[in-house]
Amino acid sequence: MKRFFNPTVIFILLLFIGLNFINGAFSNPMDWLMSKLLILPGILIGLCFHEFAHGAVSCALGDPTPKLQGRLTINPAAHLDPFGFLALLLAGFGWGVPVQIDPRYYKHRRRDELLVALAGVAMNLLIAIVFSFIIKGLLMTNAAWLFGTFGQILLQVLLYVIQINVVLMVFNLLPVPPLDGFGIITQIFNLQKYSWYYQVYDKGFLILLVLILLDVTDFVLGPCVSFVYSHLVNGIIL
Repeated sequence: MKRFFNPTVIFILLLFIGLNFINGAFSNPMDWLMSKLLILPGILIGLCFHEFAHGAVSCALGDPTPKLQGRLTINPAAHLDPFGFLALLLAGFGWGVPVQIDPRYYKHRRRDELLVALAGVAMNLLIAIVFSFIIKGLLMTNAAWLFGTFGQILLQVLLYVIQINVVLMVFNLLPVPPLDGFGIITQIFNLQKYSWYYQVYDKGFLILLVLILLDVTDFVLGPCVSFVYSHLVNGIIL
């Protein structure tokens, strides 16, 4: 997603924070802080690897832009947008610094842009799968420390890594700009040839915020995230 300082966007973000406050999200500051600390590794891993994947695939397809801009790294400093990260913690959703690409370097532009758009969500799915195997491997050791306080906290953090990456994957597949899902359908159906494309793209973030505010995204995300997450977790237990 992009970095936004549009007054309307800021107002809507403040509205989300206010609603979270009214709903009691910050009623116990210590509990809130501990919950954020537990999910922080999953957020950092999910966002950084997601953006890295976009850059790595674009670079592999001949575009040097991500490498020249220092984006071929998993260092959070290269990928986190301070405002987007703060929004993620306080409002419940946010964004990183999008990887810039130059499609002029691609040999097959539509195909290669499609591959770059798919790279981020594919990486999130891969991370979720890898961490499900990590948890299963730990449980198979039946080590005594896993049943202690540290072990239970570690397992909870690892489960959050899976959950957050599944959420990032499904959320980014929504066909709304500036998410990857819109980039995917743009290349599949060549939407750029239509006159309305750029108007929709320019207003995309506001459209997305309204959909989130009206819980439309939750209506789609909930069942999809639960389906993927439950299958991964069941794979750990079985």
